[in-house]
Amino acid sequence: MTFDDVRKFALTWPEVEDGTSYGTPALKVRKKMLARLKEDGDSLVVPDVPIDERAMLVERQPRIFYFTDHYADYPIVLIRLSKAKRATVEPFLRRRWRGLASKAARTAFDASA
Repeated sequence: MTFDDVRKFALTWPEVEDGTSYGTPALKVRKKMLARLKEDGDSLVVPDVPIDERAMLVERQPRIFYFTDHYADYPIVLIRLSKAKRATVEPFLRRRWRGLASKAARTAFDASA
């Protein structure tokens, strides 16, 4: 996968828009970050992932999910896009999107699915 692949499916969800964060492309929902491209160009930075959930993701799929020392104390997980498949990334980000989107946007999305 690439960031463009992620961008294509995420922009189909209500209230998702392009943005930037730390000088890299980002996807935002109502001005809050859904995910951004890490400076390495291959990793997706996903905020607000509880530390215990991150630990489980890293343990189960260490080739895809990881974090660096820089993010150790923050609720952030990194996704290696070059190793990931859409079937893993899309549902993970959609769940995060559901937490950021308005109730009206979630209802409209659910009705159209």
